[in-house]
Amino acid sequence: MGLKVFNTLTRTKEDFVPIFDNIVRMYSCGPTVYNYAHIGNMRAYIFMDILRRILSYNGYKVKSVMNITDVGHLLSDADSGEDKMEKSAREQQKTPREIADTITKQFFDDLAALNIARPTVTPKATDNIPEMIEIVKALLAKGYAYETDDGIYFNVEKFADYGKLSGINLEEQKSGARVEVNDQKQHPADFALWKKAQPNHIQQWASPWGQGFPGWHIECTAMSNKYLGSPFDIHTGGIDHIPIHHENEIAQAECWLDKKCVNYWMHGEFMLYDGGKMSKSLGNCYLLSQLIEMGYSPLNFRYFCLNTHYRQKLNFTFENLAAAKTAYNRLLETLRQHAESTDKTDANTLKAFDDEFSDAVNDDLNVPMALGILWKLIKLPKSSDIYSLVLKWDKVFGLSLDKLPEKKEEKINIPDEIVELAQERLTARKNKDWAKSDLLRDTLNKKGYEIVDTKGGYEIKKL
Repeated sequence: MGLKVFNTLTRTKEDFVPIFDNIVRMYSCGPTVYNYAHIGNMRAYIFMDILRRILSYNGYKVKSVMNITDVGHLLSDADSGEDKMEKSAREQQKTPREIADTITKQFFDDLAALNIARPTVTPKATDNIPEMIEIVKALLAKGYAYETDDGIYFNVEKFADYGKLSGINLEEQKSGARVEVNDQKQHPADFALWKKAQPNHIQQWASPWGQGFPGWHIECTAMSNKYLGSPFDIHTGGIDHIPIHHENEIAQAECWLDKKCVNYWMHGEFMLYDGGKMSKSLGNCYLLSQLIEMGYSPLNFRYFCLNTHYRQKLNFTFENLAAAKTAYNRLLETLRQHAESTDKTDANTLKAFDDEFSDAVNDDLNVPMALGILWKLIKLPKSSDIYSLVLKWDKVFGLSLDKLPEKKEEKINIPDEIVELAQERLTARKNKDWAKSDLLRDTLNKKGYEIVDTKGGYEIKKL
C-alpha cells in the first residue's frame, strides 16, 4: 500500500505523489517566539515529525523547512493589536532579540527531548525581510494589493479562489462584518502584507513605503519559496491556521507566482484540557519542563500523543498521561525480555506483522493503529527477531526503544541459617582461614545460594 494523506484543500484522502520521484519538500509553520511553547503546541510538532518519519520510512529524502516567527505576528490574526514580540519585550524589559533567542533555544531543546528531529532549515523571519519586500512590491505592481495610511494590504476580492481551503464565503463575511477599525480596508478580510511602523516601534526596516515590518502571512510565503521553491509538496500546521493564515498564504502566493504553490495541505487537531479548551488565557497550558518536574519523561508525553490520530482532538488529563507512562514503561520492560531472548520467530509471521504495520502508517499516518499492532506483536513468545522488527518500526514511533531498562534484580528472602553461614565465612576470610572459607562457600552452594565477595563484604544470591 502506498502512502495516502488527507488533503485539507480537497477534503479527501489522496495518494501521495511527490513532485520529484524521491524527494519531498515540506514546510511547517513554526512558533512565534514571544513565549514558551506549551504541550498543546508540541502536539503539532510531533505530528510534523511523524509525517517526516513516515516519508523517510517510505524511502523518500525529505527537505523540511520550519520558520521561526520573531516579528509581525500581531495579537489579533486580523492585523490588529500590538506585535506579540514587542508586547513581550516591553513586559519583560528586554529586547525582542533577547526574548526570541531565549525562547527559540528552549523550543529546540524541547524538540530534542521529544525526539523531534530538527527540520533541514529553520529560518528566522527577521533574516528574510528583503525577500518579503520584493513579494509585496510584485503584488502591488500586479494590482492585487493597495496602500493605506498604516500599510500595504492584499485585496482578497481580486483572487477568485479565496476561501478554497477553509470554505469562507467573502460575500457573507462582508455583509456580517462589524465596523472596521481600519476604514481604509476595501474588504473586511483584506490582510496586511506590510505594516508601517510608528516611531517607537522597536523592530522596523526601510521599505519603499517607509519604515515598517512585514505582515505575518507574507513571512511564510517568502521563506517557503526561498528554501523550497514553488510548487512544493506538503504544507503542515494546526487547524487554527486554516481560516486565516493558510488561506492568506494561498492567495498571496498564487497571485504572486500565477500558479498553484502547494500540492498537499495537512493539519493537526487541537489538544484539549480535561475536555475543554487549552489556552494560555485559561491558565491550563503546561510546559514540557513542568511535566518533567512532575515525574513524567518527554517520551511519556510523546507516547501519550501517538495514541490519538493527528486529525482527532486529543484530551489531556494527568490521569491519561499517567496511564501512558505506565504503558510506556511496560512496553520497555517487555521489549527487554524480547531483546534478551535467544529464540527465533518464523519469518512469515514477522513479514505479516511488518506488512500490517506499513499499511497502518501509510493510511494517513494511522500511528494509533500501528501501536496496536506493536502490542499484538510483543505478546508472541519472546524472540530477539521481534525486538529487531520493533527497532525498525521505531524509526516511525521515535520512542527510543533501543534504550531499554536494566533487568531488575528480584528481592529474595534469605533464611537466617544462610546469613549465619555467610557471616561465619566472612570471619574465616578475615582470619585468612581459606580452607574453612571454601568449605562454607561449598555448603552454601549446596543449599542453593551463591556468595559474591565485594569490597564492603559480600552479597548473597540465589542459584
